[in-house]
Amino acid sequence: MPSRSRQPTRATRRLVFAAILLGIFVGLGTFTFGYGKGGAYLGNDPGACANCHVMQEAYDSWLNSSHHAVATCNDCHLSHHPIGKWITKADNGFFHSLAFTTGIYPDPLRIKPRNQRVTHAACIHCHADLVHRTLLTGDPEQDGPRCAHCHSSVGHAAR
Repeated sequence: MPSRSRQPTRATRRLVFAAILLGIFVGLGTFTFGYGKGGAYLGNDPGACANCHVMQEAYDSWLNSSHHAVATCNDCHLSHHPIGKWITKADNGFFHSLAFTTGIYPDPLRIKPRNQRVTHAACIHCHADLVHRTLLTGDPEQDGPRCAHCHSSVGHAAR
């Protein structure tokens, strides 16, 4: 009796195709994370922000700022809420990686409105004892200009 060759079913072929795509995605993601020194961004070292050459000017200006001895990039550019910190870090990490990989970003770099809100909240978090009398509602959206409007060189000197 001749043996019948078993042809893979359509479901099996789809499963194999999905596994191959997943392997490619995970492999490329792992390579990119390693090549881009992604682990460095999980810590609090400001030097990690300068891993990307377009951030060197921001890093250098922070070194010359009045806050370099008391605040890191994360202190000003991430939420002080534990969950909000990681959400902002993931959001910025994805969009920074996309922009710097594709080369599509403004020159000079500009902070996005959502990140302006985070930075303003960080100013208030650290300087609450100084600014509480100037905040009318406690809502930065209603209280007028953000701290950086007048104090633009505090975090990044000569910018």
